[in-house]
Amino acid sequence: MKLSTAIKIAIVILITQTAQSQEVKKETNSTETKYTIENCVNHFELDKATKTKAGYQYWFADKNFTQENTLKMSIVEPGKSTHAPHHHVEEEFFYILEGTAQFYLDGKTAIAGPNTSFYCPSNVEHGISNAGNTDLKYLVIKKDLK
Repeated sequence: MKLSTAIKIAIVILITQTAQSQEVKKETNSTETKYTIENCVNHFELDKATKTKAGYQYWFADKNFTQENTLKMSIVEPGKSTHAPHHHVEEEFFYILEGTAQFYLDGKTAIAGPNTSFYCPSNVEHGISNAGNTDLKYLVIKKDLK
């Protein structure tokens, strides 16, 4: 057998094995969520929320449930923030439900109350903190870049 023929056969075998391996991975990783009315309607319950250093967070839809978007509610005590200003590749939306928020975006701040949204573009430093004297309650909508 010629060397070039042997190389061609080896390449075909390698490609076939790689394709089969990827197919097996897809089958084992594809644990598709079955969406029903029961798991698609999510009522907030404080006892199911996660306690944080600043208050609570409650995931209405996390990256393990949705195809790409997440929805979380944060409750932050007066004078606190969930974390220091930061940045990440995902863009993010905040929507204030209750309380007074201080938004930080790229070196500037703004104060706002209920029914206000705050958009954070990809890779821009941002943060949110409670600037009031009551709990701050807001939603965070983010695309999960799996």
